[in-house]
Amino acid sequence: MKNTAQKRALRNYRARLSKRGMARFEVLGLDADRDLIRSLAKRLAEDDAEAGRIRTVVSQTMGGEPPSKGGIVAALLRSPLVDADLDLTRARDAGRKVDL
Repeated sequence: MKNTAQKRALRNYRARLSKRGMARFEVLGLDADRDLIRSLAKRLAEDDAEAGRIRTVVSQTMGGEPPSKGGIVAALLRSPLVDADLDLTRARDAGRKVDL
C-alpha cells in the first residue's frame, strides 16, 4: 500500500490535532441528534469554564451519581427573603355550613 498524498494529509492533520490535545472520533446516534452532538463537541472543545460546567453536568447525568444533598436548602437560604420577617401564618377557618 503506497503512501498517497491524501493519507499523508490526514496523518498530518491528526498529528496537529493531537498536539492541541484534541482527537477525532466517530459516534453513532440518531440523525435527529446530529446538530446537538456537534454543538456539544464544539462547546467542549473550547475548554473554558463553561465547557467545564457542561462536562460536569453531563458526567453526573451519565454517571448516575445522585446530586449532592442540601441543594434546595442552600438555594432557599440564598433567597433575598431570608431576613424579611414575613408573617406566613394562615387564619384557620372552619368552612361553611352545607345542608345536605
